[in-house]
Amino acid sequence: MTKNRGFWPMRDIPTVLWLLLTVIAALAHRALPMPGWLMIHLLLLGAVTHAILVWSQYFSFALLRRAATDGDRRRQSIRLILSNGAAALVITGVLSGIWAVTVAGAAALIVAVTWHAATLVRRTRGSMPGRFGRTIRYYIASAALLTIGAALGAWLARGDAASNLVVAHALINLLGWIGLTVAGTVVTLWPTILRTRADEGAATGASRALPVLAGAVVIAATGAALEQLVAVAAGLGAYLAGLGIIFLSLFRAARQKAPRSFAALSVTAAMLWWAGAVAAVAVGAIVAAVDGGGFEALDALFGQVVPYLAAGFAVQVLVGALSYLVPVVLGGGPTPVRVGTAGFDAAGILRVTVANAALAVCALPVSSLMRVAASIMYLVAMASFLVVMWRAMRTQRRAKAAPGLPDGGLPTIDRPGGGLLAIGRPGGGRRAADQPAAGLTDGGRPDGGLSRRHGPIVPEGAQPPGRRSGQAVAGLLSVVLVAAGLAAADPVGLGWGAAPVGAADAPVQTVQVEAANMRFTPDRIEVPAGTRLVIEVTNTDDEQVHDLVFANGIAGGRLAPGEKETIDVGVITADLDGWCSILGHRQMGMTLQIVATGSEAVSGASPDAGARPDAGAHGMGHMGGGTATGSSTAPDLMAEPGPGFDPIDAELPALPASDSPITRELTLTVRDEKREVAPGVTQTLWTYNGTAPGPVLHGRVGDRFVITLENKGTMGHSIDFHAGSLAPDRPMRTIPPGKSLTYTFTATRAGIWMYHCSTMPMSTHIANGMYGAVVIEPAGLPAVDRSYVLVQGEYYLGDHDGGTVDPDRIATRNPDLVTFNGYANQYDHAPLPARVGERVRIWVLDAGIERPSSFHVIGGQFDTVWAEGAYLLDHATDTGSQALALQPAQGGFVELAFPEAGTYPFVSHLMVDAERGAHGLFAVDE
Repeated sequence: MTKNRGFWPMRDIPTVLWLLLTVIAALAHRALPMPGWLMIHLLLLGAVTHAILVWSQYFSFALLRRAATDGDRRRQSIRLILSNGAAALVITGVLSGIWAVTVAGAAALIVAVTWHAATLVRRTRGSMPGRFGRTIRYYIASAALLTIGAALGAWLARGDAASNLVVAHALINLLGWIGLTVAGTVVTLWPTILRTRADEGAATGASRALPVLAGAVVIAATGAALEQLVAVAAGLGAYLAGLGIIFLSLFRAARQKAPRSFAALSVTAAMLWWAGAVAAVAVGAIVAAVDGGGFEALDALFGQVVPYLAAGFAVQVLVGALSYLVPVVLGGGPTPVRVGTAGFDAAGILRVTVANAALAVCALPVSSLMRVAASIMYLVAMASFLVVMWRAMRTQRRAKAAPGLPDGGLPTIDRPGGGLLAIGRPGGGRRAADQPAAGLTDGGRPDGGLSRRHGPIVPEGAQPPGRRSGQAVAGLLSVVLVAAGLAAADPVGLGWGAAPVGAADAPVQTVQVEAANMRFTPDRIEVPAGTRLVIEVTNTDDEQVHDLVFANGIAGGRLAPGEKETIDVGVITADLDGWCSILGHRQMGMTLQIVATGSEAVSGASPDAGARPDAGAHGMGHMGGGTATGSSTAPDLMAEPGPGFDPIDAELPALPASDSPITRELTLTVRDEKREVAPGVTQTLWTYNGTAPGPVLHGRVGDRFVITLENKGTMGHSIDFHAGSLAPDRPMRTIPPGKSLTYTFTATRAGIWMYHCSTMPMSTHIANGMYGAVVIEPAGLPAVDRSYVLVQGEYYLGDHDGGTVDPDRIATRNPDLVTFNGYANQYDHAPLPARVGERVRIWVLDAGIERPSSFHVIGGQFDTVWAEGAYLLDHATDTGSQALALQPAQGGFVELAFPEAGTYPFVSHLMVDAERGAHGLFAVDE
């Protein structure tokens, strides 16, 4: 015989670890593969399965009045190691895509659970079952169902994840393995938590409910596998009937003593979410069968309900049960048990209220922002259980260590014949829960502030009047206030827009629109004037939430991936703009244009639209803000470049060896060139030699440069070389079209120097493409494997089809595009190559005219940084740099070696500029 009380690592630690991993996964879900699947399986396959294997064994000993032996405990430890290892293998196999690993995990789980069920069968046959002994059959039936569910899950992991089989797998595991276990347990655990006697008909009801519940799971799962909606609905209906039998006895027990502790209230909430979720799926199956939605509709609904079964039912029943059972199992006598129980109840009403109110908000048709906020509140409320548990167990251990505390006083369940059986000690106990037991008051004693007094064990501890109701009100108000604040800040997210207007009998045109990849498809809809437009919008994106709002105030709600809605835009009498209102989506090109056609169309805003000044198409601004003369359509930086896309070669060839300074001659010809500067956007640029920026000049200190400037443009231009030191009067003068000049300078200092047109207004000439770089290498500059030059520039766009720079836009000091080497994101489309271990030098010049630069390589670290003529780092070994900071007309270089193959983005870390086109990629190969 062995003691089942006290700390047992293999029993007590895994559930906590799985719960902790679930919390971590919830916090880091955006960075994890398959986050939804991962969180559910960490919780259900990890934490809940371990708890079932532990506590069903525990209750079997208590209910059968058997004492666990050392051999029983040793074999259970082996089963728990096997089951937890199996869960880890299944999760690893699915995430890695290695089916063999998944199969090995599923097989190990089936072995562990089958062994678990066999021990229960043998124990039942070797005992005289008491009044509630037959509830152990629930554990045996649930284990049998899990073997089927685990095998089906392993098969699905091959990649043949047909939706009907996924639903069948989930029904077996959620309603069978977990549901049957909970149903069999609450029959005895519920009255014990309430500290009251079980209902007289509870045992009989449990016996009657088992075949109903088990048969219902089989019917529903088989119906799902065969895509028979009627069978699914019938099975779930029978399951609800079985739950009704169980819940009746629970209700009668609660009438004797209402639930007040965290454990009782958490279990109560779990029962409600359990029944509600099953009812929702049952109704959904009926509706899908009647209206012809088919199994696809049920599959979509089931996918929405499963998180609530996990978060509302499984989590709450687990933490509720543990809040009661852990103090009992740790034991130590009535006083320590009472201390632990009261500790687990800390802020219990507040936690239950916040968790369930937040979960209810998530279930409502609210905005994605509100759903995120509610999810965080739920997570905090539930994750706090881990902190509460640690503090309560520590306090109970201190109470156990206090001298002179009596043993006994353990909580009980009903014994056959009306007696009481202590469940803290399998096989019986010395006293009943309602016997006087030691209590607690604060004291300054060596036992941690404990002193003894006599009185009944109060599960929730002593509470001042009104505290419990105050916690409930505070919890509910916190959720309501957060929801109300977000609704006020984001009314569009809730679909609170203007009502559609226009004649009710107007002809109707219905258009289907898809939202994905930061675009609406189609993004232009022609509608005869006087026609009511109805848009059926579907979010076909894999990850992003989208919506669709219009300048007339009509707004749809936020749509998660796969969701759809119908928007009545109203009667169209004039052109109308629409867009996605999610922060940043409109700026990335997610816009929709409605064009009114026919004789009734009028220019300007539709009179029926009820357009408001703050809701107009220009009210939101485009990329970087509004423009006086430019296009109102933001560049679509996610689109592919045009067919004539020819990226500027950023590579800087090594200079030939030279024993002395040399003369370098170059002719720069000014031309007006229509060039693409972003996908679908062309500008008529003023260029040096046909490119913006102009060609890179490269030399060493002492070299002489002879530059001939020819003006073949349409206006006067000039040139200013920062690399030369001389009076500007003659060489930097403006020359008219058809004229030329010679600009000669000697490079006396190293650096990456800017050159540009100095004709006034200088900002306009530079912003329209008249700039470039001169690289003068410092003496003794080591050779590298690769060298690149990146010149950051800005565009203030005119008309997107060949327009020239917009001077009014320049006055806003807010560019439409920020680029490296003249084209937005061009090196995303033509990545710069490198190899692992190669030393790469990147020369960077900020040509302005307004924006500073903070050059950064994502995933890389610089060991050499040279800025404006000086080394900040020079081949450092134990320090590094993350960014090269430059103001306009400043430059330098950085060096790094890439540690492994992959794609390394580079950006200006002024992130708004990275999002405006100052972004590119290094493609690094082995």
